[in-house]
Amino acid sequence: MLQPTVRRTWAPRGHTPIHKSWDRRDRLSVISAITLAPRRKRLGLYFDIHDRNITTDQAVQFIRWVRRCLGRRLLLVWDRWNVHRSAARRLLERGAGHVQVEWLPAYAPELNPAEHVWNYAKYTDLANFLPDDVLHLEKAVDDSLAAISHRPHLLRSFIHAAKLTL
Repeated sequence: MLQPTVRRTWAPRGHTPIHKSWDRRDRLSVISAITLAPRRKRLGLYFDIHDRNITTDQAVQFIRWVRRCLGRRLLLVWDRWNVHRSAARRLLERGAGHVQVEWLPAYAPELNPAEHVWNYAKYTDLANFLPDDVLHLEKAVDDSLAAISHRPHLLRSFIHAAKLTL
């Protein structure tokens, strides 16, 4: 959202940091995937940013894009969000034999490594960030996620935080 995620910060003694923002409700939605190369165990991060809530069609398009980029079969490990369930159903109905879906337990975001990616971006890179508008926020989110995607040790830590083994 355009509201800052307020975190602790440092300031000179006697100069309390103040965020000057107003009640802005514009926001972005991000869909992401952490990928693992089966042989080399190399990790990757793919993401797409939208200015509205992500729909089933957009989730299906995202999975197809990731599959084209990787050029191999996919095993999706998804939470039980309604959009993910309907996207999985649509992919399977259309004969997407190159996609297999495994479901995370309900109400267990701590088991989803993609949630750890977003938490890192939101509470580290974007903490106390006050964007001017949605485009400024989109640029900052894109920069943060792109930087995370180039840090394989960080992606590996998200996998381990989710209690998954490689």
